[in-house]
Amino acid sequence: MFNRSLINLCLCLVLVFTTCTSCSNKKKVLKHKEKPRIIISSDIGGTDPDDNQSMTHLLMYNDLFTIEGLVSSPSYGKGSTSEILRMIDLYEKDLPRLQKHSQDFAEPDYLRSITKQGRQGNAPYSGYTTATKGSNWIIKCAKDDKPEPLWVLVWGGLEDVAQALHDAPEIQNKIKVYWIGGPNKKWSANSYAYIAAHFPDLWFIEVNASYYGFFSDNVMIDSINSTNYFEKYIHEAGHLGKDFKNYYNGEVKMGDTPSLLYVMNGNPENPAGESWGGSFETFNHSPRIVHHGVTTLKDTVAFCSINEFHLKGPVTNIPKDSICFWMEVPFGKSTQKWPGYYLGEGDYAIKYIPKKAEILNYTFTSEIPEINGLKGALVVDNFWPGKKHKTDYQLGNNWYTDKADKNLYDGKIQGGKTISKWREESLLDWAKRWAWLKDE
Repeated sequence: MFNRSLINLCLCLVLVFTTCTSCSNKKKVLKHKEKPRIIISSDIGGTDPDDNQSMTHLLMYNDLFTIEGLVSSPSYGKGSTSEILRMIDLYEKDLPRLQKHSQDFAEPDYLRSITKQGRQGNAPYSGYTTATKGSNWIIKCAKDDKPEPLWVLVWGGLEDVAQALHDAPEIQNKIKVYWIGGPNKKWSANSYAYIAAHFPDLWFIEVNASYYGFFSDNVMIDSINSTNYFEKYIHEAGHLGKDFKNYYNGEVKMGDTPSLLYVMNGNPENPAGESWGGSFETFNHSPRIVHHGVTTLKDTVAFCSINEFHLKGPVTNIPKDSICFWMEVPFGKSTQKWPGYYLGEGDYAIKYIPKKAEILNYTFTSEIPEINGLKGALVVDNFWPGKKHKTDYQLGNNWYTDKADKNLYDGKIQGGKTISKWREESLLDWAKRWAWLKDE
């Protein structure tokens, strides 16, 4: 009887010791866990003010990250570092209130020192051009002798990422990219094509649709939606809160924020796992359809696929990779234009990426008579990446994209539910920080 009791007592002590040791180790791991290293590449200040909203979110959560760069990379529009610096000025005014809750917020002068200008405007047909302060900064940070990966969170064009990879291809094993594609992809077609063709082994999350789930009003939060969130939580919350009203009249869009949510919640090393920033699957081909001449309504392609048009024209002395024609596409009551290039030997080419399902009509205009006035059409469907083609870019094992499961669609948005399901939790978490800015 005594021996059995003694044995049971020993077993209990061993169990308690093991459990306590396990808890202690767990706490130690969490305590010493390194903050994610991030660079933001943004087209802030351009045509879409959702980047300003996402920059506000970043600044209010920067204590959770090691921010190593803020790069202005507007492939479209007139964004520049001046807009990033203006946002930092607002943050500086609110910083004393934020620091009451955490001493890990970055100093404004430090953030100013890592703000760099990248390429303004999209890259030529080759996908790269000349180095910028932004692309050089990406290289510098990637080459730092640190064991943690450098997360490059791209809110706009890929021009500076492509330039950095071109100038220092060895950094492809040092960086991990999360890119908000979709509309950004159509403006950055040449740089995207360059990366897909030359760096198939890059670790790359391409989000063409899921991010819409962050501002989907299919999910209600205690009667809170994108429109009234401002009045409930942001109104009168510091200088950043006052400024937030300037973007969509305070309506929460923030289409780029899922990139930040991805590295602040869940395990970013596992794209298929659950995260506020979405859940993704691997894909081994990026659709590239080569058209020799104009297309018709008999031609169907997937949204966000590269459509490479090659047109025959005269052999001229036009320098290679120079703009010599335009693709014009109706856009509401206006027209959007994309540049086409001369590749030599009478070959004129352009890469175009449709951003949504639609019937696409287009016209080519040029001073070259053989090209000027050519018209065509395309049927664009709503399933990415769609069927395979012999001309697709073949990808490695570390490219990820929106999940294709129909059950995860949010309305027409592929993969949207992988983000919209977390919308309540992430927005209410942000509401706590807005409350900090109301503290006296």
